[in-house]
Amino acid sequence: MTNLHAPLIIVTPYYEDGAATKHLIEELMSQLSGKLPGQFHESKPHLVLVDDGSIHEPFNPILLENNGFGGDILYLKRNLGHQRAIAVGLSYVATQFPTGTVVVMDSDGEDKPASIIQLLQQLEANPNADVVVATRKSRVESWRFQFFYFWYKLFFKLATGRSISFGNFMVLKPHAVKRIAVMQELWIHFAGTVLLSKLRISQCPIDRGLRYAGKSKMNFVGLVLHGFKGLMVFAEDVFVRVGIFCAVIAIISLLLMPIPLMLKFMGMASPGWASILIGVFLLIFIQTGTLTLLTLLLTGLTKGGGVTDFSYELFVAKKEHVFIKKS
Repeated sequence: MTNLHAPLIIVTPYYEDGAATKHLIEELMSQLSGKLPGQFHESKPHLVLVDDGSIHEPFNPILLENNGFGGDILYLKRNLGHQRAIAVGLSYVATQFPTGTVVVMDSDGEDKPASIIQLLQQLEANPNADVVVATRKSRVESWRFQFFYFWYKLFFKLATGRSISFGNFMVLKPHAVKRIAVMQELWIHFAGTVLLSKLRISQCPIDRGLRYAGKSKMNFVGLVLHGFKGLMVFAEDVFVRVGIFCAVIAIISLLLMPIPLMLKFMGMASPGWASILIGVFLLIFIQTGTLTLLTLLLTGLTKGGGVTDFSYELFVAKKEHVFIKKS
């Protein structure tokens, strides 16, 4: 039977990565045992691992048993992707561990288990905070990644009016987990949903770790898609901003349209020049005006759309519970 009062739950997605996850579990035990701050000091973390439809190397519960780690393993029927695997894990925790504080982290080592202590300390030091997110003090990615990430953050700020400087690594209070678990945007982009939730966020600068083993399964296309999914969470804001931009361009083109006529009547325009310029301004006005109407229509459809009921249980093929063996 699931422990309904586990005070600290660690949610992590898993996909065909046994070597890295084995190292993660060992690190969690060595770094957290007896070292957790405050109310968590006497407790052992409970792991909720979401196996995202692994076929070649499904997660082996022996890895937990051999390390004396208790946990629940959710095996999904199909590969849903990193973000939806986290959504399944959080939805499961919200129903099965209603009083649990939750740490969300990746299982490849880039989110260091030792940093969990820093996140928990900041959560206890900031009683008004609902969520403590890890922001990166240093990165080990290539210059290409950092270059594109810089421009992505700038574009995200312009398109949504919000700044995003964190990923999946964070700690959430029980009520924050329950709030996020019922938001349909969680199934699109986790970090974006945290921003959208209006929860009180505290940032904790943390160094990024090195991957334990193997290579990341996230390619450039996947990263771009992940970034655009973050924008999808704020679809209303993006549509409104695009609509305003298009409307401004349309108005400017309309105001500039009389200038070629004035120059023509004053004899300062060459033959045909004024007609071409007026045609260009008219074309810009029609196109941007049409885009303005379309974005306003899409904003209305997005705002008026019904809430989709995602049940995590639909995606779970089986669950396994691993209990801590008493010595």
